[in-house]
Amino acid sequence: MRSTILNQANNLESFAGVSAVELAQVFAVVAIASLLRSFTGFGFALAAVPGFSLIFAPTDAVVLSALLALTISLLSLPTYWHDAVIKPMLPMLGTALLLTLIGASLLSHISVRVFQMLISASIFLAMVGLMLNRASSSRQNVFLQCAAGAASGLMNGVLAIPGPPVIAYAMLTQPEPRRSRAMLMVFFMLSALFALVSYVFAGFVRGETLVVFVLALPALYVFDRLGYALFVRYANEFYRTAAMWLLFGIGLSIGIKAIF
Repeated sequence: MRSTILNQANNLESFAGVSAVELAQVFAVVAIASLLRSFTGFGFALAAVPGFSLIFAPTDAVVLSALLALTISLLSLPTYWHDAVIKPMLPMLGTALLLTLIGASLLSHISVRVFQMLISASIFLAMVGLMLNRASSSRQNVFLQCAAGAASGLMNGVLAIPGPPVIAYAMLTQPEPRRSRAMLMVFFMLSALFALVSYVFAGFVRGETLVVFVLALPALYVFDRLGYALFVRYANEFYRTAAMWLLFGIGLSIGIKAIF
């Protein structure tokens, strides 16, 4: 029996390029990231890329995150599409697409340590914006949309983490949780698509990464469903608080890892 289990583990390692322990770590990261994204409307890449970067090379980490983020965005589309308002997002999307392509060209020149430190810094930047300001629809304007889109696109291409600038924008301009969540989900669905296309053209997508992606799909789906159930039940009471503290925890953990 033991030899059978060991043989299966060895077969998995040769097939997917990861050990059974590493695959369990991938499942844990996907579970946390899916739960976070489904409840808050953001955070999949913020949680997944730091976790994956402890297991894989930076290019594999961002490709896997983008694949999973796009997949779960499409699967859960009915839960948020009807709350989304697309027209105000167009300036952000346009600048994000352009800067994603530029950012992807810089990815292969970044070391693992620098990669992790940039992630941590970007997360804390979003935290500061959320702590100092409250949401108000009067802040919406084209300049702010383009600035958020440009910063998000650059981070998307380099880190596969488009979140902090757009999260800050949503929290500053969308007082109602369902609208804020829907805006973020639509934006990040398209950001994941932009990033993935960029990575394909850059030659970052490998067969082993695709195998890990397929193996992680059950955890992705189950915890996305759980996160949405929690959002329906607790969004009005805990939405903003949960978003801020989860951002803080992710930023702190990856910052400590990068330093030590």
